[in-house]
Amino acid sequence: MEDTPTWLNRFPMWDAYFGLVAVGTSGFVATTGSVPVVARAWAVALLAGLAAWYWLYGRPLIRSEIEDRRAYVYFAGVVVLMTPAVALVSVSSFALLALCPQAYMLMDALRATIAVLVLNAADVVVAYESTRDLADTVAGPLPVAATIVVGSAVFGTWARRVTIQNDERARLIRQLDGSRAEVARLSHEAGVLAERQRLAGDIHDTVAQGLTSVIMLIQAADAELERDVAQARRHLGLALDTARDNLSEARALVGALTPAELDGSSLADALARLVDRFGRETGVRVDFSTEGEPVGLATAVEVVLLRAVQESLANIRRHAGAGLLTVRLAHLGGTVAVEVADDGRGFDPEQASGGYGLGAMRARVEQVSGKLTVDSEPGRGTTIRVEVPDL
Repeated sequence: MEDTPTWLNRFPMWDAYFGLVAVGTSGFVATTGSVPVVARAWAVALLAGLAAWYWLYGRPLIRSEIEDRRAYVYFAGVVVLMTPAVALVSVSSFALLALCPQAYMLMDALRATIAVLVLNAADVVVAYESTRDLADTVAGPLPVAATIVVGSAVFGTWARRVTIQNDERARLIRQLDGSRAEVARLSHEAGVLAERQRLAGDIHDTVAQGLTSVIMLIQAADAELERDVAQARRHLGLALDTARDNLSEARALVGALTPAELDGSSLADALARLVDRFGRETGVRVDFSTEGEPVGLATAVEVVLLRAVQESLANIRRHAGAGLLTVRLAHLGGTVAVEVADDGRGFDPEQASGGYGLGAMRARVEQVSGKLTVDSEPGRGTTIRVEVPDL
């Protein structure tokens, strides 16, 4: 629903003004000693009828903001009541001070000016008829009427233009407020979606991968149970360690805390433990190394690098069939890179399915203005490199 126009918000002030003019004009009429009492009484009665006509018909019409032929009906009634009142007592014309503004409230500028012209012309005609002195009419009532018409036209047009501009500004402000609210809503929804995607990626990189490891270790233990109990126990021990780590990760996710591997530990130490555990679980030969002088990184950057390595190791476990894994963490002065390479069967990055998790990995890397590159082809292993600013 649209707001009330600017001038209507101040309509009680207009009511007070109209009432003041009506009472003042009636007072002047009633105290005009040069006019018979009966004539004054009739003039006051006509002015009272004019006030009633405004209150019962004109006022509701003005507040409706509808420009239609009812405005002509209203001003026709004004002329019918106003003309004899002026004929009886000339000072009744002071009521024009209230009637002229009403024309610009009810009609466009051109029609309102015509209505004001008609009202004042009627007064001039009545003045002439009462004296039959053209020179006196030209010298007195005519200049006054002309001044009222011109003044009303200028002021009424200006006031209407200002009102339209104010209403337009108010409309634009409402639109701006609505746009801001819509932007805030969309930003909130985008934030919720981004958070859901982040949590989905974290769950995929931690809980899902951890459960996969536990399943594979238990399957390995089951296969060794009758042939090599010690090996089966080792697999079960690794499965227990993995389950515990996963429980810590799940608790960290629920509490929106730093990943368990980074809790009280540097990124290099966390990656070293991750790679070592991967080697013990899979039997793959592993090599972890660092390069450059370590610098303090934002937690968000460390999480991205850690998750990238976790996802890469999960892919190697599921798809690569590798015998050697190398992980390198390099501080390059302005950027930090982590590189995970294996000598497994490789794949075609252009045809990789969602099972490799590369899309989620790339999205997470881009959130910190980083870059992900994948170098792989069937039969020649895979190298995944993540490079991010050292924020």
